[in-house]
Formats: sequence, C-alpha cells, structure tokens
Amino acid sequence: MKHIEIFYFAYLREQAGCSSERITTEAKSLCELYLECSERHGFTLPVEVIRVAVNQSYISMDSDFADQASIAFLPPVSGG
Repeated sequence: MKHIEIFYFAYLREQAGCSSERITTEAKSLCELYLECSERHGFTLPVEVIRVAVNQSYISMDSDFADQASIAFLPPVSGG
C-alpha cells in the first residue's frame, strides 16, 4: 500500500470537486492510479491525453511511484 497526495488541475479539478486529496492505493503504475481516480471521480478524459508529474518532475504514465509521492494529473491545455 502506498500513501500519496494527488493534485488535480483545470478540468480534472472540476470533475473531482477538489484540488487535491490524500489516498492509499495499491496501484502499480501511474496509469493504474489515474484509472482508479477516474473511476472514483467520473473523469471523462482518457488516460492517453493526461500528463503526470511526480514530485514536480514529468514522468511517463507507465512508471511506478514511491510511497509518500506527490502526484499531479494535468489535462491538456486549451487556449484561445
């Protein structure tokens, strides 16, 4: 079990109803973690479009993460 803090930005923050949360997870990769959070919060964005940072460094969604990690899920940036 890993105890982590997750930060949500923009559209994900709106869908989650919070900007961050502390959770305990058994996810083995960041992809699994996003899918777990997606199921809990009803995220509509597919994992393929999400960027992720662990401890303030961008990393692949296929990567593992350590206990006590700080994880940020970032949706695509829209502009105008």
